[in-house]
Amino acid sequence: MSDAHNPPQSGAAPASPTPRAVRNGDQRRRLFLILGGVVSGAAILWVLYYFLFAAHFVSTDDAYVGADVAQVTPLVAGAVSEVRVSETQAVKRGDVLAVIDPADATVNAEKAQAEYGSAVRRVQQAFATNDQFSAQIIARDADIARATAQRTAAEVDLAKAKVDFDRRKALASTGAVSGEELTTANSAYQNALANLNAAKAAEAQAVATRKAAQSQYQAQLAFTNGANVANNPEVQNAKAALDAAKLDLSRTMVKAPVDGVIAKRVVQVGQRVAVGTPLMSVVPIDQVYVDANFKEVQLKKVHPGQSVELTSDLYGKGVKFKGRVVGFGGGTGSAFAVIPAQNATGNWIKVVQRLPIRIALDPAELRAHPLRVGLSMDVKIDVASH
Repeated sequence: MSDAHNPPQSGAAPASPTPRAVRNGDQRRRLFLILGGVVSGAAILWVLYYFLFAAHFVSTDDAYVGADVAQVTPLVAGAVSEVRVSETQAVKRGDVLAVIDPADATVNAEKAQAEYGSAVRRVQQAFATNDQFSAQIIARDADIARATAQRTAAEVDLAKAKVDFDRRKALASTGAVSGEELTTANSAYQNALANLNAAKAAEAQAVATRKAAQSQYQAQLAFTNGANVANNPEVQNAKAALDAAKLDLSRTMVKAPVDGVIAKRVVQVGQRVAVGTPLMSVVPIDQVYVDANFKEVQLKKVHPGQSVELTSDLYGKGVKFKGRVVGFGGGTGSAFAVIPAQNATGNWIKVVQRLPIRIALDPAELRAHPLRVGLSMDVKIDVASH
């Protein structure tokens, strides 16, 4: 019988592999070697990429556009007569946004103007009264001088009358002078004495009148001394009231505090508003910033002044914004939450916190590609920059 029908003998050598099996085994080894080389190369490239490039950056997509939104509120109360802007409208600083009925403010300004004019006239009259009181003092000095002269003359007359009376009195005992003549001399002496007392009283009255005039003059000087009409306290007080009334009148024109876009307009014509009532907001889109919320483990090498690259979903990856780290937030979001986390409880699980980083943007880039408050951003900080 042929060999094909004969069973193999136990103890015979195994058949050698065919050339095809050998080729398949070699091919598998080469594939494994190639795969190992690719994985090793990729690992080396990743390590090189990380230490040469990726390690110099930290990034997050938890970032949003913000701005210091200016709230428009009236500084005077009244009924709104005009609203000159609408939602989304761009405005410049100083543009009139709304008008409050100026009737009451106009009346108050006119009243303050009249009171200011009256104050000026009163002070001018006071300065003129100064000259009047000064002239009165001079007149009183003249009265004193006249009364002094009259007193001196009365003293002379009294001395002469006394001499005449004494002489006649001495001669009356010898009969050389009649009784009638002695009586006449005595009457002349008594009249001279009365005239002297009257002159003294007139002189005292003149001195007192001069003191009264001097006191009035000093009181008037206290009102006007060290000032002119313009800087007199009464005039300045009236001027301040006039300025306040004019200021209230000007504030009936509600103006934009900054350049920006109108948002949250709630005021309507005819609405009566009080001081501080929110009317609308102005968003300064050329002064927006980005608050990027980084994990605390990413912030080891981050510090103010480092350069930042940002992209927005609004414009896509093709538009890149350049920014700069301004500073760190004062606390994490959980710290300022309405209901803060109770980390002192027994069932505590550590959660990596995020800290907001304020990033300033280039105004020129914002003008070319305006952003709006609340838009999301992708942020990448170059921690190797200074």
